[in-house]
Amino acid sequence: MAPSLDRQGYWGRPTSTLDWCEENYVVSYYIAEFWNTVSNLIMILPPLYGALQTYRDGLEFRYTCSFLGLAAVGVGSWCFHMTLQYEMQLLDELPMIYSTCFFVYCLYECFKEKNTISFLTIIVLSIFSVSVSVVYLQWKEPVFHQVMYGALVAALVIRSIFIVTWVYPRLRSLSYISLGVFLLGFLLWNIDNLLCDSLRASRKTLPPGLGVVTQFHAWWHIFTGLGSYLHILLSLQIRLSYLKYRSKVKFLCGVWPTLHIEPQKTG
Repeated sequence: MAPSLDRQGYWGRPTSTLDWCEENYVVSYYIAEFWNTVSNLIMILPPLYGALQTYRDGLEFRYTCSFLGLAAVGVGSWCFHMTLQYEMQLLDELPMIYSTCFFVYCLYECFKEKNTISFLTIIVLSIFSVSVSVVYLQWKEPVFHQVMYGALVAALVIRSIFIVTWVYPRLRSLSYISLGVFLLGFLLWNIDNLLCDSLRASRKTLPPGLGVVTQFHAWWHIFTGLGSYLHILLSLQIRLSYLKYRSKVKFLCGVWPTLHIEPQKTG
């Protein structure tokens, strides 16, 4: 992370507690961090399609909420990076906690009868979410948020590895691809933070088209968005396997992975 540049734009002086490595208001007067903003499209459009498909297939509402939660993170992140205002920062960071709680619920409650609701798990996750929110609103320390989010992600990783190792080994490849893509994004996020000065210096010497490639926080959005989307597909496949549905991943337009449920045989 780097200090804010002097250049001002439509949204005025940044009030957020974080200002990332992308130079502010370079591409557009109306968007503070252009590439960090538009890269959120991967967390908005595909999850909306996933939510619609899940609803049409009549699957459990928790999975529709998971897709919509990911889309909400994308919208919040778009608003944050576009404005660099503190209120929009909260619109990005707090939904990260809430949506991941949906992921945790789906993965830890996947071996229950159809449409079963675990009120105890919901209460525990709700208390966690509210507690994190209250503490973070009072103690505006980004590291606290990052640690809490990391704890939720760790819970997902542990649970998913257990399931694909001991219960459904055939889903191992999807699980590892999801985790690998997410970790690649996390690596680039750290490089963007630790080597910001070097990255900014390199952009001054590279052609504009190549300089964009060094916007590693934007790549973090792309890879974690894809990794989270794949995780929801994994969670869905685990659930559908338990419920004896036949499903498989297909590629929309030969590019984007989607989950399709095969018609159940009758008679």
